[in-house]
This record gives sequence, structure tokens and C-alpha cells, in this order.
Amino acid sequence: MTAAAPSLPRQAINAKLVSLLASAAIALGVFLSGFVIREPAPYELYMAALIPIWALFGLHLSRGTAPLLVLLIVFNLGGVVSMLQMDTFNDAPLYLAVSLFLALTSVFFAAVLERRPELYQLVFHAWIAAALSTAFFGILGYFHAFPGAEMFTKFERAAGVFEDPNVFGPFITLPGIYLLYRLLTGPATRIPYYALPLLVIAFGLFLSFSRGAWGLFAISAMLITLAVFIRHRSGAFRVKIIVMALIALALLVAGMVIALQIPVIADLFADRARLVQDYDGARLGRFARHAIGFSIALESPFGIGPLVFGKTFGEDTHNIWLKALLAYSWLGFAAYAMLIVWTLVAGLRILFRDRPWHPYFLCAYVVLVGHVLLGTVIDTDHWRHFYVLLGLVWGAIALEYRLAYTGRTHASFR
Repeated sequence: MTAAAPSLPRQAINAKLVSLLASAAIALGVFLSGFVIREPAPYELYMAALIPIWALFGLHLSRGTAPLLVLLIVFNLGGVVSMLQMDTFNDAPLYLAVSLFLALTSVFFAAVLERRPELYQLVFHAWIAAALSTAFFGILGYFHAFPGAEMFTKFERAAGVFEDPNVFGPFITLPGIYLLYRLLTGPATRIPYYALPLLVIAFGLFLSFSRGAWGLFAISAMLITLAVFIRHRSGAFRVKIIVMALIALALLVAGMVIALQIPVIADLFADRARLVQDYDGARLGRFARHAIGFSIALESPFGIGPLVFGKTFGEDTHNIWLKALLAYSWLGFAAYAMLIVWTLVAGLRILFRDRPWHPYFLCAYVVLVGHVLLGTVIDTDHWRHFYVLLGLVWGAIALEYRLAYTGRTHASFR
């Protein structure tokens, strides 16, 4: 007779099942963040249900994530102060409700990743899948590959499954930078595995014709290459990094040269590649509105109300710092500035620590730095993926805070 195979306790099976369902729920949420062609998007509806359910079954907020929560709440309280300056509220309450909801998604991701750092890998894989999907639709839409494909474009620019090419491009930047990181640090045999999806993402980003997205990707790529070069002290490995960076650059340049052989792409590229567009330097263009907005902010410590500036001047502020001052008051501006400084400083302190989740944190950090710089020429306060980025970075910050007290890494991380 053969011995009966030992069976797992029902409690262990149930715990494993719950863990798998929780992981799938996080992955689905991240994946849905890449599909925002209408509002409210599936991401909002899904996360609005997921966060309360997770809270009921064990969402833990620790001291490590407390600064993120407090500063985001104060930021939104500043928005309430600003709204109270309005004669009629109009859409302001809904705008602030969205702001608060996105803030909570940031805290949610940070708290979940602090407790389960192994989910970093799953989050990135889901984000790559979303980026490839939306980039693929953007490319097909740009070339009108099938009837109705133009719905994936905006102003003859690839927008993927987004309402705006200027958000589509930044969204797919993190997956692109992560693939570049793997290309730089992985074995030569894995080059096709990382290079092919990177080329798809890069081509989609290129066809967005978003100067901000181009600049974001370029800055993030330089920062990730520099960070990898600094972290690895081996001379042979550094030579490899340089060689791989040159190969990646050659692939991107070759792809761009091929794309520019298509007249319609070359013409739009020549127009979009100009540093200052007509709507930037015009009499009431972007830069003029910046000057006007800051002068108004100096005289309005309580702000002027969400959305008021855009309705007054026909275009929004296109500057996150100015948006904070006018739509969230000086209080909100102070909270936002403190949040960004705290995030960048705390992240920089742990940037080169040897942790299992380091590759994911490093990529998220450099892309977040790029978004902070990008915020000087565009509003990022309602970008869903910006708050996920904050959550990714703060998850690592909170993990380090825990390690300072426990003195050990998470052995279960894979």
C-alpha cells in the first residue's frame, strides 16, 4: 500500500487563496489605470470598491506611511479653503473629491506594498501589460489601421486608451524605464525579451508627439543609467552598462530615423520638436499665464478656487506649483511642496541600499523625479499614475522605516 499524500490544512489553503485573490486584485487595479478614454474611468470605479473592501479585511496604515497621508489630507484641506473663496462652487466639490480619492489611492498602494513588498514585481508587470496595450492601440490609431481606430488618437497624435496624449506618454514611461533598467543590468541573452517591448513603448511615446513625455523619458533614462553606473563598482560591469546603454540608444535612434521617413510623421515631428510653440509664447500663452497666475497667487493666500483660473483665461495653469497656489491655497501649496521635498529626500537616502525591491523602487524614484520636473510646464494633480508612483516610492520608504526597527529584510520577497 502507498502512503497517503499529506493534505494541507484548510486554513492554509484558504490563506493562500486569499493571498492570490489579493494579488490579482492589485494587478487588475494597476492594469486598469492604463485605460482612461472616458471619465469616470474603470480604474476609479474599481479602486473605489477595492480600497474599502481591503480596509475591512486588513489595510494597515503605519508610521512609515503617516507623513504621506497627513500631507495629502492637508493638501486637500487647502483645496477646501480655496473653494470657499468662490461665489458659486460649480464643479469644484467634484474636482476636490477626485483629488482626495487619488490621494487615497497613493496611500493605499504605499500601505499594501509596505506589508507585501513581493507585490512590487506584480505591480510592474501589470503596468507593463497596460503600457504595451495602450501603446499598441495608440500606434494602430495613429496609422488608422482599422475603421474607428482614430478614437485612439487626439489632434492627430497617438493617445492610446487615454483622453490626452500628454498623459498617455508619461503613463508608459515607467514601464519603458524599467525595461531599460533590465536591458542595462540583465544578461545579453535577455536583450530581445526586454528590447522588443521597449521599442513598442518608445514608438508609442514618440507618436504621442508630447514634448513633455519626450523630455520625461529622456531625463528618466539618463538618471537610471547614471544610478546603475554609480551603484555597481565593478569595472567590467560598468563597461557592460555603457555598451548596453549605447545599444539601447542605437535602437531608439534607428527606430526614430525609420519613422521619420514617413512624411506625415516627419512634418509633425518638425513642428512639435520646437522648444517654444505659439501657444507657449503668445500674448496670453503658457508662459504669460504663469506670470499672471503667480501675481494673482501673491495677492490671494486663500486661493481663488479649483478650476477658476482655467475658466477665466481659457486655459489651465499648466504648472502644478501654480495650480497648488491657486486651487489649493497657500496651505495646500505648503503641504504639496513639503510632500515633494520629503519624498525626494527620503527616497534619495535609501536609493542605493541593497534590498530585494530595489530595482522597482529605483525606477519609480527616477520617473517620479522626472514628473516633478515636468510639473513646471503641465498640471499633474489629477494624473492617476502620478499617485501610484508616489505610492510605489512611499512603500519603499515605509519599508525602510520598518527595517530600522525590525533589523531584517523580508525573506519572503521574490
